[in-house]
Amino acid sequence: MSGAVAKREEDGSEARLSAPSRSEVLARYRRLREISGRHQQEAVNLVSQDAVWSQARRLGLADGRTLFDDVVEFKYVLDLAIHTARPGRTSAIDRYARAARFAPESDEARMLEAMRNSQFTIFSVERRHETAGLMVTDLVRGKDIWLVDEGMESTFSDGAIFATRIYTPDFFSMTAGAGVPVDAELLEDLLDEMSPLAHKGIEAAVDDRRFAEAVFRIAIESGLTEQIGFQDPLREAG
Repeated sequence: MSGAVAKREEDGSEARLSAPSRSEVLARYRRLREISGRHQQEAVNLVSQDAVWSQARRLGLADGRTLFDDVVEFKYVLDLAIHTARPGRTSAIDRYARAARFAPESDEARMLEAMRNSQFTIFSVERRHETAGLMVTDLVRGKDIWLVDEGMESTFSDGAIFATRIYTPDFFSMTAGAGVPVDAELLEDLLDEMSPLAHKGIEAAVDDRRFAEAVFRIAIESGLTEQIGFQDPLREAG
């Protein structure tokens, strides 16, 4: 894999993955995070102002043409504007990918493909990963994920439940940057609101653009987003 810090070694008939060091994992994570930030900005440039205002109003963050001044909550507007689209339309990240030109095996191409294939989910923190980040369980799809996120690693407790969009550009996954803590009240409100999608099945319902929108809106209305702070690993790394 291009740029990956992990190396495959032959051991009889089986290939095993040698363990990268913490510094190697974090260096890889920071590079991919920086690339994803550039991709996001290019995708944002393809989102019309009308689309931003419409999304902000659906989240309760705008009144007419007056945008409520909260930088953290505006991340939810951008997440939905970039990664979701109404039926019959394409998302901003897909429009950007059609026009972008990167070498097929480059980190830029790898990261962009991961962003196009992102999945919104609700996960539970199981434990710290022995190298870096967290081991979490995707409660929707029932799978374990190695999630690298420096802020979450330093602040999340085992058992914490969180809703966010996840990219998997390499041998670990990372968040898209916008997410909310999940409690019993949010889940109850979410189940009530999403009941019309129940016939789709849980995975299809979560993949529906309205699911992430409902999660963010309920969290904003209930004040759960006030518990969130965002850490910039690139800035803190100097």
